[in-house]
Amino acid sequence: MNDQADESLAVVEVFDDQNSEELNRLENLRATPGIDFLDPVDQQLSAVGELIPPLPKDFVDEPARWIYYPWRKKVIRLLGPSGYRRLRLDRNRNKLTVDEQDRAGGLRVGVVGLSVGHAVAHTLALEGLCGELRLTDFDEIELSNLNRVPGSVFDIGLNKAVVAARRIAEIDPYLDVRVHQKGVQESTIDEFLDGLDIVIEECDSFDAKVLVRDRARALGIPVIMETSDGGVLDVERFDLEPDRPLFHGLLGDFNAASLSGLSAAEKVPFALRILDGDRLTSRMAASVFEMGRTLSAWPQLGGDVALGGATVAAAVRRIVRGEPLPSGRIRVDLDSILDDLAEPALAAEPAERTAVDVRAEYTALDAREAVIYAGSRAPSLGNAQPWRFETDDSGVTAAPDVSQWSTLDVGGRASAVALGAVLRNMTIAASAAGLLGKTAIEGTGHGISVRLDFGSEADAAAAQLGPMLERRTNRGFGDRSELGDDVVSALRAHEFDGAQIRLITDPEAIAAFGSIAGAAERLRYLDPDLQSEMMAEIVAATDAASDTGIEIDDLALMPQQAPLLALLRRPDVMAHLDAWGAGSALGADATGRVMTSSGLALVTIAGRSADEYVRGGVAMQDFWIRAQTLGLAVQPITPAFLYAEGTAECAAVSEAKGEELFGLATRFDELFGLKNGEAVAAVLRLSRTPFVPSVSRRRPVI
Repeated sequence: MNDQADESLAVVEVFDDQNSEELNRLENLRATPGIDFLDPVDQQLSAVGELIPPLPKDFVDEPARWIYYPWRKKVIRLLGPSGYRRLRLDRNRNKLTVDEQDRAGGLRVGVVGLSVGHAVAHTLALEGLCGELRLTDFDEIELSNLNRVPGSVFDIGLNKAVVAARRIAEIDPYLDVRVHQKGVQESTIDEFLDGLDIVIEECDSFDAKVLVRDRARALGIPVIMETSDGGVLDVERFDLEPDRPLFHGLLGDFNAASLSGLSAAEKVPFALRILDGDRLTSRMAASVFEMGRTLSAWPQLGGDVALGGATVAAAVRRIVRGEPLPSGRIRVDLDSILDDLAEPALAAEPAERTAVDVRAEYTALDAREAVIYAGSRAPSLGNAQPWRFETDDSGVTAAPDVSQWSTLDVGGRASAVALGAVLRNMTIAASAAGLLGKTAIEGTGHGISVRLDFGSEADAAAAQLGPMLERRTNRGFGDRSELGDDVVSALRAHEFDGAQIRLITDPEAIAAFGSIAGAAERLRYLDPDLQSEMMAEIVAATDAASDTGIEIDDLALMPQQAPLLALLRRPDVMAHLDAWGAGSALGADATGRVMTSSGLALVTIAGRSADEYVRGGVAMQDFWIRAQTLGLAVQPITPAFLYAEGTAECAAVSEAKGEELFGLATRFDELFGLKNGEAVAAVLRLSRTPFVPSVSRRRPVI
């Protein structure tokens, strides 16, 4: 810490006990009666050991320093400069990232006037928003200052800049604080401003206010001022607007030199125009008429002054972060804000939703309508129901509804899987009704469709009618129990045309997939478009009308998870996590659910044509029904890359995260040994859980 006039009043001594000369001086202090030595460095090192993430080794290994505070007559041992700053400011994160704090550490800030300016300088130092502070004030602390200046009775008679510097030194002895005890003058202003990045003007003198702005504008330095009455914050970006008029042009065509020679009374109209008399608080405006009569000075409150420190710090933070901070004026008037005090909005009561009785709805229909209804009960990505039905006298056709495709549904592949499930459901219902005729997959690409002709046959599929109507997606956490040999044998007993079921029971493979699924889920949250689509799939508890999407209760959230949903919906929150390279917790839910599984089922197909995905959907639905019949909960897990092929399609899913998605897709292929050209139509998570989901809703199709 340096200063210019009577430096010893606010200077600490920093000792490196590895330096022999400094060590001698330190020993002399030890021998001096009345000087206390304190050594809390072990506590600091213990705190360093608890930081997440750990500090770099060179920060930890940096030698501690002894710091002498002459006005306290105390010497204290503290971490070295780098470790001290990082530990002291650790709780700033992520309001300020480490990179932003490092950037702030390079700022040089000047504060003119150390009454209100004391709170400003202290807050800037407290938050680590500068690497150098220059403080100037000619005035001394008086008892009447102690309603707003956080000094003490022992500071009475000391220069205000010195008092502020001492307080700051007791927060951060390594911060470069330079004290000027003569205030701003024509002869010293350029020296004070030289090299500053920001100047905070908080002086009482109107002449000084003009002088600071006039020279700051010439030097291209932004000026920030906080006026405690009504919480007025002024920003003048002379660094961006070199020709900007002083005081926002409120004085009109104003020449700073024209002030010279004016009396104090003649300057009052200028001051009132700057302060905007119409906007003064009523108590301050009334006090104008009492100055010199019942009041000896302008009224100020400590809370208003402290608020000024906070608002100026907020403005400086915007500069540090590179966020917009234009020239202008704003009011942060707590008294008027409190006029709007109101009860917080309570969460809306959940809507009353009638439970879906699938069996009753099914049996109320005639046999042919029931077949279509059964098709509509098929699962789909996000319960989007991306299909449309067309019927004629001879049968029913289901085709893709492109309007319901999502970004994850690359090339309509997920919709093709859903059509396969539709076909399987219709086959089961037609067989149970003795109406089964020919089934077919027709067309290619986006023109794919599935067809069931009405006939008079029935087959073994009829036995699945009840379980098919009861089929649900169950996202509950599992108990990690083994599937058991009998269950595995039953699940492997069926073969399918054009698709295979690969059953995964190895805990290490399940865990590895959980890691991949979690990483993919994190990327889905961090991509704005994917996050928006994902949140749109969730039906609000207050929504009684939706017939698509996933109801909140069916997400099987733990009590501590439910309140986080409001944060997960916010794109601004996700943007911060993305910018910080953070958000690992975003994938923890997906990883955790997979980790509690008893097994996984991969539905694999030989290629990526639409008809192959349809066949995969047929196999998936049959397997799902059988698994649920065996007492298993089934949940499809759809990583964002699942239906994308290669880097180009991963980039189409997410331009910003495509490369990472492709990397996860590669890990997925390697984990499960997928052969060249082989694709996965679905991944089903198998578990045992007490959780019972509701029956998902469907759009009317009859």
